[in-house]
Amino acid sequence: MKRWLAGCVLALALAGPALAAATKWDIDPKNSAAQFNVRHLGISNVQGSFTSFSGTVMLDDSDISKSSVIASIDVGSIDTRVAARDNDLKSDKFFNVAQFPSMTFQSTRIWKTGDGAAKMTGNLTMHGVTKEVTFDVSGPSPTINQNGLMRRGAEATAKIDRRDFGITADPGIVGDEISITLDIEMTQPGTGGDPAPGNRGPGR
Repeated sequence: MKRWLAGCVLALALAGPALAAATKWDIDPKNSAAQFNVRHLGISNVQGSFTSFSGTVMLDDSDISKSSVIASIDVGSIDTRVAARDNDLKSDKFFNVAQFPSMTFQSTRIWKTGDGAAKMTGNLTMHGVTKEVTFDVSGPSPTINQNGLMRRGAEATAKIDRRDFGITADPGIVGDEISITLDIEMTQPGTGGDPAPGNRGPGR
């Protein structure tokens, strides 16, 4: 029994570093952006964004495949710079914010595709429908230290078909393919990393 207990302790001790390799980073919404692009009347592109969102990244720099991402977006925070259009998009014609106030993403697989590049597949739930989506990821950037707060960034892009999520209103006026761009800044408390350029103070 003693040998068995000793073996368990040793196994846990050896596994400890591997389990601790992934560190938690919080998405900083003040310095991040969740944007989309869609064709209008087939002749131009309309850009929009969601201004309220949150998320957590468990990041393993030594093995990106052990990393994971979970995020949530307040759909009611949609902003296309035209109030009437925003209200239309919030209505039951499109996002139906009253019934589906948020969209969520949870990664299921992340794999490296090159130096500073990766792909991330996960489940996107929007308008009450969950579909698998794959993002192309650039980053994460090296860590910098801004007055004791560690920061790093990444960008993720993907394309989805709105019809896959049951959003079909105004065909021919609103394009079906939606391009998504996520510019993410992540933070965690700490003391490592390179000094932030300019050292402009906290919260910037």
